[in-house]
Amino acid sequence: MKLMINIITAFLLVFSVQACNLISAAGFSSHGQPIKKIDSQLASALPNTQIVDHSQWDQLLKQHVQPNGLVDYQGFSANLPQLEAYLKMLSKQNPNQDWSVQELLAYYINLYNAATIRLIVENYPVNSIKDIDSPWTKGRVAIGDKMLSLGGIENGILRKMNEPRIHFAINCASVSCPKLLNEAYTASKINEQLNTVTKEFIDSTENEISENSARLSTIFDWYKNDFKVNGKTDVIGYINQFSDIKIKPNANISFKNYNWKLNSSN
Repeated sequence: MKLMINIITAFLLVFSVQACNLISAAGFSSHGQPIKKIDSQLASALPNTQIVDHSQWDQLLKQHVQPNGLVDYQGFSANLPQLEAYLKMLSKQNPNQDWSVQELLAYYINLYNAATIRLIVENYPVNSIKDIDSPWTKGRVAIGDKMLSLGGIENGILRKMNEPRIHFAINCASVSCPKLLNEAYTASKINEQLNTVTKEFIDSTENEISENSARLSTIFDWYKNDFKVNGKTDVIGYINQFSDIKIKPNANISFKNYNWKLNSSN
């Protein structure tokens, strides 16, 4: 009996360590990165206050991302040195609490999207990002001397900033994901850009909305606690702020299957 207890204890200890490692890698901490929580409505920063120059990323996006969000990964592959140069430039920045919340949002959203593109290009051709080993939990993104995972940027930083529209700005390289915007996010346009991508996604075919029923993207199920109205979780109320069709409070809600196929234009 004592031997059995010792075996179970050892198993639980190993499982606990592995779970902690997974949680750390997946990014349920900020890894020391600055986080500013948005407590009121976000407004874009004043023009000419930008700290980081995202124009190199903007040029690549305009060149290789279609208006419908499909991505020319072969084109990005041909421009991999420019993509690497942009990511290296971001790595040398030192995000800190002196940065505005708008600057931080633009920085981490662009970093996430650019690093995701690089991950796909490094493994191309690939049918799905899920075919890649540990796409969101492995440390792949350098900020200074630290290596963050994509999950770390999303869960440890962006989600903690209390801005649920980030879910429609970061792109997971998949068909069912909100489309990749073909311009870089900037502090001076961040509120308008987040409004645009949120409304476009909610009104897209990824959601089938009527007054009495709605088949929604699984994003609204996975992250339902992020979507709040007046401080309370309210997915329907949140969607109604952007949707052309308003869903009734007692509507029948279900969720669509997520298509993880690569969002490639090739």
